[in-house]
Amino acid sequence: ACPDGVGIVAKVSNFLASHNGWITEASHHSDDQSGWFFMRHEIRADSLPFGLDAFREAFAPIAEEFSMEWRITDTAQKKRVVLMASRESHCLADLLHRWHSDELDCDISCVISNHNDLRSMVEWHGIPFYHVPVDPKDKEPAFAEVSRLVKHHAAEVVVLARYMQILPPDLCREYAGQVINIHHSFLPSFVGAKPYHQASMRGVKLIGATCHYVTEELDAGPIIEQDVVRVSHSDSIEDMVRFGRDVEKMVLARGLRYHLEDRVLVHGNKTVVF
Repeated sequence: ACPDGVGIVAKVSNFLASHNGWITEASHHSDDQSGWFFMRHEIRADSLPFGLDAFREAFAPIAEEFSMEWRITDTAQKKRVVLMASRESHCLADLLHRWHSDELDCDISCVISNHNDLRSMVEWHGIPFYHVPVDPKDKEPAFAEVSRLVKHHAAEVVVLARYMQILPPDLCREYAGQVINIHHSFLPSFVGAKPYHQASMRGVKLIGATCHYVTEELDAGPIIEQDVVRVSHSDSIEDMVRFGRDVEKMVLARGLRYHLEDRVLVHGNKTVVF
């Protein structure tokens, strides 16, 4: 990403072509409101004459010329993921199944939970399970242990798969852009607890789910993915909860996949998802 201007695509494309780079996917977006330009390329590694470090060195002058915020990653290196959950199993079970079926290209290092309910399901998949109870009167020791475990497993991504605790501000800052949450509502509507009860009371015709990055402000981080399902006056709260769980699973899985594939570019509190 960089301030928009003339010649950005040409300069990058010429650089890749001059090194015989084989582009398999290219995406661009010019944002009129911010005046920024966003770009993502997928390149066959075996078409280039150098590795990542040499690529960074060779591309640096172009990045400096256009004041780019950029990175290059190797898709052969799977990202290390830590999952966090509480008592509800639907999102966690769905991610574990997708990982077990090779639908998610990542390494799940462990699962952390403030309850023991999901231990057997997690350990059946051969994944370490850590029970870190949270004392409502003093949450600091629990989150210190969570931070220690995340560091111990060198996690690159933390996924809150219906983890029903609010992360402390220092943890949000330390892992900015690396913590993904699924909120059981179509944000910014119905933030906080029991959104389906709120939706039922309002007589809504659509309910949904939102996958977003975690920030210090509750349920207000950059949105990665959203979806909705239609409901009617005849649907009970229980119906809405059931429908909502299905949407939550799909939205979280898609959002995580976009992040794992480096398709999400964050700019301010917005995202561009290629």
